[in-house]
Amino acid sequence: MSKLKYNRVAVKIGSNVLTRPDGSLDFTRMSAIVDQIADLRRHGVKVIMISSGAVASGRSELRLAQNLDSVSARQLYSAVGQAKLINRYFELFREHGMACGQILTTKENFSTRRHYLNQRHCMEVMLDNDVIPIVNENDTVSVTELMFTDNDELSGLIASMMDMQALIILSNIDGVYTGDPKLPGSELITDIRRSSDAEQYISESRSSLGRGGMITKYRIATKVAEEGIAVMIANGKRPNILLDLLVNTSQEVPHTLFHPADTPASGMKKWIAHSEDFAKGRVIINDGAVEALRSPARASLLPVGIIAIEGVFDEGDIVKVCDRNGDAIAWGRAGYNSATAAETIGQRDAKPLIHTDYLYID
Repeated sequence: MSKLKYNRVAVKIGSNVLTRPDGSLDFTRMSAIVDQIADLRRHGVKVIMISSGAVASGRSELRLAQNLDSVSARQLYSAVGQAKLINRYFELFREHGMACGQILTTKENFSTRRHYLNQRHCMEVMLDNDVIPIVNENDTVSVTELMFTDNDELSGLIASMMDMQALIILSNIDGVYTGDPKLPGSELITDIRRSSDAEQYISESRSSLGRGGMITKYRIATKVAEEGIAVMIANGKRPNILLDLLVNTSQEVPHTLFHPADTPASGMKKWIAHSEDFAKGRVIINDGAVEALRSPARASLLPVGIIAIEGVFDEGDIVKVCDRNGDAIAWGRAGYNSATAAETIGQRDAKPLIHTDYLYID
């Protein structure tokens, strides 16, 4: 058997892949996907699943006698549907003699380095012991302001955190098109590189069951690819889609490939890249500092280039770096607190507020 190109893969399975039009779980589709993942494991591929479908599953199971607000309904449907979903996965994997485990997380769990590394350790232990992690957002406790845009966003975080070599986002269409895929004349974009500008073709429309849409998938895929991880968007309803993408590579299957950057980002920078929602303050810098940070040479953020400090932050917190117009250009981990940073504004010999190793340029 020839060596596969990827041996660490994250697979995101969207709600529209796992459910029928009436919102009920499509057990046949679930079984087909599990069969493929089991086959990948037998090929030596370590797989993490990011699976939607809990809310849709719970909705199909319950017939409410009263009208609930959107938050209450989501919590209730998720609590019921998640049990149904993971039980089905457990039984399907057991038929292959394999074990799976559930990980429910929230966006807040990625906000601190300690929680981030704890989650990473848990999933690494599972992979090392041949247990397939199945990850989903914990909708029963998620706060609206800190919910993932969609499981696409969560899958990007997981792929980045776990140093996966590839992320496969399974949707109900073949990938990114040059227009509405339902309209004649729209063509599938098969390859997207860093210099591509395919976002111009994508509409803001969302699927009927998920919270995100193709624009979310595109932006997450672009960011993850820039971190050195290959990303594929494909149709999860196509038979053997995972095996055709990863094992039967001579088999041509429609999909969009986001080519990874040649140099993978460090683990620290990957965490920072996905931490913009957790910034505790803003650092406003002058034009010279903007130019230095965006230059090919690795540069740290020095106090001499800082114009103002906004907000209160401690050493180790994530801060947003903005130009004089207020546009974000980077995020980084502060080397000291906001009070000290304010005292050193404009100084030439002060140590960097953000070292280049802890700085992610947008």
